[in-house]
Amino acid sequence: MNKILIVALAAALALLLVTQLLPEKHEIVPCPCAGTITKIHDIQGSGAKSPLIGKTVTVEAVVVGDFSETGGLGGFFLQEEDRDADSDPNTSEGIFIYGGDPSANLTVGDLVCVTGTISEYKGLTEIKNVTKTTICGSADLPSAISVTLPVSSQDAWESVEGMRVVLPQKLTVTDTYGLGRYGEVVLSNGRLFNPTEVADPGEPAQAVMAKNALNRIVLDDGNAAQNPDPILYPIGGLAANRPLRDGDTAIGVQGVVTYSYGEYLIEPTVMPTFTTTNPRKPTAPDVGGNLRVASFNVENYFNGDGCGSGFPTARGAATLPDFERQRDKLVKALVGLNADIIGLMEIENDGFGPQSAIYDIVRGMNAAAPIGTSYAYVAPKVDQLGTDAITVALVYRAPTVKPAGNPAAMAMTDLPEMNRPPLAQTFIDKTNGAELTVVVSHFKSKSPSSAHGPDRDQKDGQGCWNRNRTQAASALLDWLATDPTKTDDPDVLIIGDLNCYTHEDPITTLTGGGYTDLLSRFSKGPQYTYVYKGEAGALDHALGSATLVSQVRGAAVWHIDADEAPALGYTSLYKSKGQVESLYRNDPYRASDHDPIVIGIDLK
Repeated sequence: MNKILIVALAAALALLLVTQLLPEKHEIVPCPCAGTITKIHDIQGSGAKSPLIGKTVTVEAVVVGDFSETGGLGGFFLQEEDRDADSDPNTSEGIFIYGGDPSANLTVGDLVCVTGTISEYKGLTEIKNVTKTTICGSADLPSAISVTLPVSSQDAWESVEGMRVVLPQKLTVTDTYGLGRYGEVVLSNGRLFNPTEVADPGEPAQAVMAKNALNRIVLDDGNAAQNPDPILYPIGGLAANRPLRDGDTAIGVQGVVTYSYGEYLIEPTVMPTFTTTNPRKPTAPDVGGNLRVASFNVENYFNGDGCGSGFPTARGAATLPDFERQRDKLVKALVGLNADIIGLMEIENDGFGPQSAIYDIVRGMNAAAPIGTSYAYVAPKVDQLGTDAITVALVYRAPTVKPAGNPAAMAMTDLPEMNRPPLAQTFIDKTNGAELTVVVSHFKSKSPSSAHGPDRDQKDGQGCWNRNRTQAASALLDWLATDPTKTDDPDVLIIGDLNCYTHEDPITTLTGGGYTDLLSRFSKGPQYTYVYKGEAGALDHALGSATLVSQVRGAAVWHIDADEAPALGYTSLYKSKGQVESLYRNDPYRASDHDPIVIGIDLK
């Protein structure tokens, strides 16, 4: 055998061995695909819906996002190659393929042909009822479209539906409400505030509302299942000791745009990088003064029958173990406030006896309090305050202050419907004998339930029941003018969840009546105690009478709750067995859905 033949045989054998060792490749099928090819931009059209709904089509395009695996979205995204895109910026070049052959073994970058029927599913244009999926080879990924927030209009998202996008900005986490249930995070360019937190009702608030709507996008996790485990964000997965908080930032956001339940979303193709720019504060703010007053909505603290049974209750924890977890977190937060007087809202309205919710929480505070500190609560001489399921309460640190005279509760007949009676108590500072009257109040919520007449949403940014809350503010001023505690004390502090933001009518009614908004007075910018649909704002307030204001040294919010994902709260609902442990820690974070306020006073 000559040398040339030997070399040729050796080369052939080597090629055979190398081929066998290489990973299996997709079979290359000649293109074009069978039948007429329809371009994706013709399917999408320039409007919100496809002009070809119900038609059977064949498309040839590149896989830019594959979410067809178990627990994914049940399909994949195709986008036209750059050379096949049209010149109309209003027509998308991408589309979602729902279903198909799960054995197709697609990878991003595959050039494929798909035959199926055009459909609109909850606002998303897609191809479903797929009869054929053919992998033709591979192709360069189409160019990603750069999108910056805020967008010029919602049409900016519609025009890139199903396409690769990249957001080049550093974005702010503005909402983690859906992180645990749906794996979603809302991102924006800077923090979003509720319109009436930063602008007057009416046209100014409506302008902010419109701007906010253009300055947000939902980052999904590529998973259609609820209650994902693990929860993808942040890197490493959400855990009690690894939170993702509103106010943190994200870079490197890129993926494919989709639409679901009225929201545009980005399904990630690359994991973004999150940075902790809004870290947890382990201690309550230093607000100065020799007397600290706090206000805290405890989010439906219901203790069953008070003897370890009676769960689930009308509100709050569903089980005794969950209730104990709720109590542990709240006790950490309440004791951590280091306050001499604390006003509570959303505590169960079941009286003041040994089985009551207020007795239970104060007992827990005393068990956890430092040596030398003990707490007591104000007990009006009534069976319960008002008729609502929840009520207000006042807790005080017995070594530093003591009640003066009797507590006073506003009569239900003096309040507009569905309000909780405010509770007032005058306290004496034991260090110098100075007096302070604290009034804790909880106005009607913005819930549209049963709203009627002028209490319906007037579309001015103030939501439902604004008239009711404004009337409650006026009634509160009238009541306080009667000196309800009969101590002749001019130093009055109104605290509580007033269910309205800083520029709304109830607050301007109180400030117009001679009280000063203390959070606004001591803040350099907008404040917040609550986050709703990605917009932060102060539903909780502290307002001082004219004689008190000069004695106040500071007012601030301890951001332990509103910025935290609800998944890190006490409840075991919507969690896997492992998450019940990994997402919970006995600390003050996400003890409630409202942040507490702290006020520092040099009482004289």
